[in-house]
Amino acid sequence: MKQAALLLLACLSLPALAEEVGEVSTTFKLLSPNDKVVVEAFDDPSVQGVACYVSRAKTGGYKGAMGLAKDPSRFSVACRQVGAIRFNKPIPPQEQVFKEGASFVFKHVRVVRIVDPKRNVLTYLTYSDKLVDGSPDNAITAVAVLDQKIPLKK
Repeated sequence: MKQAALLLLACLSLPALAEEVGEVSTTFKLLSPNDKVVVEAFDDPSVQGVACYVSRAKTGGYKGAMGLAKDPSRFSVACRQVGAIRFNKPIPPQEQVFKEGASFVFKHVRVVRIVDPKRNVLTYLTYSDKLVDGSPDNAITAVAVLDQKIPLKK
């Protein structure tokens, strides 16, 4: 019973999973999948009422079809209030809320929530990392929390 509770807790603390909202082709490839830009949505796992949308490039071709391509580090993020904002518990000042692979191994797209307590704002930063050399490309968005103080974990 104790192990099941720990497993459930571990699953609840994992970064959010995204669902694909749509995609557009950016190049045409006759015999293999096109290069494209995909839009994915996920809900902040610790803040009810906030949803984020990430757009990112996905490499097509034969390598892309087999999951072996290295996707470019070009992406954008937009997070919005989509309902009443609720905090189930205090949140850390900085926390990874999304992670998805951008190549066969070692490269990921990440979204980190950073709290700005002075302005009572949730900021969301997206970037990519690699085992050896990450990319400085990044994007940021912010959601103001107007009706309550953001509860911070100390």
